[in-house]
Amino acid sequence: METTIAEVADGIFRLSTYLPQIAAPAGFTMNQFLLVADEPMLFHLGHRELFPLVAPAVARLLPVERLRWLAFGHVEADECGSMNQWLAAAPHAEVAHGAVGCMVSLNDMADRPPRPLADGEVLDLGGKRVRHLDTPHVPHNWESRVLYEETTGTLLCGDLFTHLGNGPPVVSDDLREQAMIAEEAFLATSLGPHTVSTLHRLAELEPRTLAVMHGSSFSGDGGGALRGLADAYQGRLDAMAAV
Repeated sequence: METTIAEVADGIFRLSTYLPQIAAPAGFTMNQFLLVADEPMLFHLGHRELFPLVAPAVARLLPVERLRWLAFGHVEADECGSMNQWLAAAPHAEVAHGAVGCMVSLNDMADRPPRPLADGEVLDLGGKRVRHLDTPHVPHNWESRVLYEETTGTLLCGDLFTHLGNGPPVVSDDLREQAMIAEEAFLATSLGPHTVSTLHRLAELEPRTLAVMHGSSFSGDGGGALRGLADAYQGRLDAMAAV
């Protein structure tokens, strides 16, 4: 295995590790995103076993000890299993997450106290500005959230648009069909009363880049892509209601 690096937006780098054994034969990517700024942020931290691959990839872009912020979408091993390894490697770094995630998990799990963020709160990284947006249960987990990087129009969208395979770092093709194929395989999305409205709320940001944790990132009409994903889930909800 190796971790590859690609710039998906100005100063935002995708660190991607392809795992062919997951969902074989297509395989699956685990992606972290490094935001290069005065106060650098790593979004998604990865499994503990991937730390020896991802840390050297970060070091090719900046010294690991310079990391100031560690963040992720929700509390799962693929997003934060290596959290305390990063905290040890970057002595000035803080975990930044939503208030719910800090309350129910991270105050206990993190080796240093995390920074809780309110819905809509912005962290000024110096050259980058990230806005925290609570998205409870979208795509899953109570503490789920996304970050929107305002200067590049990049939505760090976590598990949204998850798809299989090891495609290019960035595509302009509609990801909805591939995302729904992955949904059939994993049944990972919590379909509830707020799923569709949450996606429409994110679409109002009109992001230019969708930084996807599993699969290729997307460049183009991010608002349209999110509305299309909302329509796909609305169709599933309608089908469930008709049964």
